[in-house]
Amino acid sequence: MSAGQPAGAPARLSLNQETIRQWSLPELADGCAAAGLRGVGLWRAPVQEYGVDAAARLFRDAGLTVTSLCRGGFFTAGDPGERAAALDDNRRAIDEAATLGTDTLVLVSGGLPDGSRDLHGARERIADALGVLAPYAAERAVRLAIEPLHPMYAADRCVVSTLAQSLDLAERFPADRVGVVVDTYHLWWDDTVAAQITRAGTSGRIAAFQLADWVTPLPEGVLLGRGQLGDGSVDLRWFRKRVDEAGYTGFVEVEIFNPGLWAREGAEVLAEIVERYERLVAR
Repeated sequence: MSAGQPAGAPARLSLNQETIRQWSLPELADGCAAAGLRGVGLWRAPVQEYGVDAAARLFRDAGLTVTSLCRGGFFTAGDPGERAAALDDNRRAIDEAATLGTDTLVLVSGGLPDGSRDLHGARERIADALGVLAPYAAERAVRLAIEPLHPMYAADRCVVSTLAQSLDLAERFPADRVGVVVDTYHLWWDDTVAAQITRAGTSGRIAAFQLADWVTPLPEGVLLGRGQLGDGSVDLRWFRKRVDEAGYTGFVEVEIFNPGLWAREGAEVLAEIVERYERLVAR
């Protein structure tokens, strides 16, 4: 913690910037530092707009650890030229993560190519891409983190839908090169998730742990329907206990996409997150 940074916020709590996307990067750094947070998760587009080197200095000077960078991935295109372009973009993402000082690049692996119904083939293209990128990332001390997304995103966004599928891919590579993301929003429904969290912990694969709640009805488009902690169906404390028991000791990153939160004053939203995290997750 930097000199003058207040104490009191949970030591493991990290705020993903999309949760309070109405804040600029300087506002994010100032707001998190003022609240006593020690970690922040970043997204590539606003970081690129601000300048990667400048962003790295901004958060370092604020005493904040960049806990993850989102996102790489989208490896599943059928066209070889598109796959090559995706690899190039992921190399840039790895370089950006290294500059920001984070060891975790979150991967949204990609959906089915237009007209395709071949889930197995799409997943094998993910494995092929990991084989190319993992050594490049390792040279820069960045681990690739496969995030399984809820099955409703399988067609257009991510053919990796369960933690087991993520681990099946990750375990083809050394654990320090390819890990997985445990995200409550995407995994809460899966009755095998406890065993898979244990599996991930045993092999040292948990690269990131993210929180959001599941609320219904889902909005049109389904991307922006994540709920504030405690507003939905997810037993958040149960997940925290399972990842702790699996040996994960890293940051717990709150990542919520919700226009209702974006319309509010950022400091108010963050204070609410801290209170709910302490009451519903940490205790």
